[in-house]
Amino acid sequence: MSSPETLTLASVQEAHKLIKPFIHQTPVLTSTYINTLASTPQTPESLSNTEWSGQTPSNPILRIHFKCENFQRIGAFKARGAFHAIERLKQSPDFDPSRGVVTHSSGNHAQALSLAAKTSSIPAYIIMPTISTPSKIAATLSYSAQITFSGPTAPEREAAAQKIISSTGAALIPPYDHPHIIAGQGTAALELLSQVPTPLNAIITPCGGGGLLSGTALACSESKTKVFGAEPSFEGADDGKRGYYSGKRVEAVKSLTIGDGLRTPVGKIPWSIIYERRLVDGMYSVTEDQIRAAMRLVYERLKVVVEPSAVVGLAVALYNEDFRKMVEQEGGEEGWDLGVVFSGGNVSLAALGELFKDQ
Repeated sequence: MSSPETLTLASVQEAHKLIKPFIHQTPVLTSTYINTLASTPQTPESLSNTEWSGQTPSNPILRIHFKCENFQRIGAFKARGAFHAIERLKQSPDFDPSRGVVTHSSGNHAQALSLAAKTSSIPAYIIMPTISTPSKIAATLSYSAQITFSGPTAPEREAAAQKIISSTGAALIPPYDHPHIIAGQGTAALELLSQVPTPLNAIITPCGGGGLLSGTALACSESKTKVFGAEPSFEGADDGKRGYYSGKRVEAVKSLTIGDGLRTPVGKIPWSIIYERRLVDGMYSVTEDQIRAAMRLVYERLKVVVEPSAVVGLAVALYNEDFRKMVEQEGGEEGWDLGVVFSGGNVSLAALGELFKDQ
């Protein structure tokens, strides 16, 4: 599994075998209330100021299965890719553990790599943007990582990481644009497919850098399960969607969406799986208010802690009329069993208060 071209379902299956001792098999939850809500047409009034204004609301039938990666180690799916990358690196004869590993991340991958490295007594050097969530910085420090702060853009992060590599010889483990990371992230969907008693018609995941989405696509590549990506639309954070439908990868994103884990552009390797190999069936986006509404629903009905990035897939299923019409047309009277991946739950109580203070 040394190159993107060799990534397959088997790559994900092999990754799962390797990381099983280090990760949790997270639960799958369902909610009759949310299924009923998702299977009820939106009101014409709720669509009045949207692109679907004046259209007859769709009426899909949806049974949603939530893969709760908020219960994963470090509170996010990122633990899967990080442990897989570390375990693969340890198998390489060229790797010197004493030199450590380095990455750049706004939070969840930073925590994941720090934990994976600490588990194997390997030094971890983490580049974090100065605008990173304080709770994610504190959590990363708790795993004994050495943090260097940088500007928020990808070039600034990468330049800071290169300085660390030059001075320490540390091995770079990117947050999403790496075959081992992608195969590891795909193990969440691999588990989900085995945990639901009936075959899933589709799985929808958040898409930031694309590691989770492309890994999910690999996990479903030999099944009839369709795969979709979900993004915030705020300030162009829907780069994956725009790239997917224009045929050209968007290389830069400057968005301060509340879905802070989804502010990065889709990486080259994920793009090759998502778009060039056509393993993803579509991309959809939602507004900030729709993300908040989905978060509130999860807190009040499922009683679980999720971060804004985690609920974009649910928001698409509830509010995006293009997606809902597609489900209505393809699912008909039988409807769809839809897997929704909750990517993480790393949000502070203070941040939650800010998100909902005016609602």
